[in-house]
Amino acid sequence: MLSAIIPTLDSAATLPACLACLAAADEIVVADGGSADDTVALAQASGARGVVAPRGRGAQLGAGARAAAGQWLLFLHSDTRLGPNWSARAAAHIASGPGTAAAFRFALDDPAWQARLVERGVALRARLLALPYGDQGLLVPRSLYEEVGGYRPLALMEDVDLVRRIGRSRLRILDEPALTSAERWRRDGWLRRSARNLLCLGLYGAGASPERIARVYG
Repeated sequence: MLSAIIPTLDSAATLPACLACLAAADEIVVADGGSADDTVALAQASGARGVVAPRGRGAQLGAGARAAAGQWLLFLHSDTRLGPNWSARAAAHIASGPGTAAAFRFALDDPAWQARLVERGVALRARLLALPYGDQGLLVPRSLYEEVGGYRPLALMEDVDLVRRIGRSRLRILDEPALTSAERWRRDGWLRRSARNLLCLGLYGAGASPERIARVYG
């Protein structure tokens, strides 16, 4: 059984597309951090299970995992939608690597050439550092998730924290896109947003607190 877990906060604009791509999941759990828009109503209308959690993606993901019933957990951001063949890719991974986690290939929903550069940079980071972010989705067996301690209630970098504990040898990148909203890059500027993301990773590696990194992230 595969449970998809989505953390939400005022996600009404993007959640329907995310939910629609997950029709092949056995269960969908939406962990909401106190939305003031129609997010909760949309989740309920879709048939997803709703969980109320303290605000913060790490805390919400952890609450969703505890509520989920699946032996495999698929964590996905509400502004990301997986490619049409994700379930077949996931099934092949589950069959061939039952004790390992997987992430999908990062893609942005923007035709700009800058988006292609960002995608290549993310692919390089994932290949060299084995550090996919949460916007690539994370497919992990519950046994491994619990073995490494699951998501911690961090203000930011909860995805990197978990992936580092999983380790390179137990992580694969699946060749199926996880198409993510480019709104942050369009809003902040392609170079500025990418530089800020890189700075946050550097601060994390240097041991800065998640709270300090969250202030830099903006």
